[in-house]
Amino acid sequence: MSDVPNAPWYVVQTQANSEAKAAENLRRQGYDIYLPSYLKRRRHARKVDLVVRPLFPRYMFVAIDMATQRWRSIQSTSGVSRLVTNGDEPTAIPQGVMRALRAREDAKGFIKLDATPSLAPGDGVRVLAGAFMDNAGLFDGVEDHDRVAILLDMLGRQVRVVLDSDLVAAV
Repeated sequence: MSDVPNAPWYVVQTQANSEAKAAENLRRQGYDIYLPSYLKRRRHARKVDLVVRPLFPRYMFVAIDMATQRWRSIQSTSGVSRLVTNGDEPTAIPQGVMRALRAREDAKGFIKLDATPSLAPGDGVRVLAGAFMDNAGLFDGVEDHDRVAILLDMLGRQVRVVLDSDLVAAV
């Protein structure tokens, strides 16, 4: 780990689906890594489960003490595409960004995302997937923490349908 506890944080772009590989290789080199992740609900074969996903796919944060660590070695680390720079020098991100991300973590270290859409009753929505895919409707309300009710125009009348919140988007 880094010898300097308040080293500035920088952004690393990873290769596709290689965030964990890049994180492990950077840790072996002595860098502090922060890979914010969240729990995503996944549906497959009529089964719903939670999987860990990176909050920023293909990106992670690394703390670098420019005075003592050789940052150029990050560029050739397995799993890393590049260190995000401004010209030839890495660009530090503001400390407030890191504090804000860490403040949203739950007890297990996962980022808490807003589960309910920021819609008001009567707002226009579109169904993204499933039997009602591409149908437009009106937001009717929140059923529970993962489901929303919408009104779809079917056969000349409005029908109330309850769907998972991730299947609905504002228009």
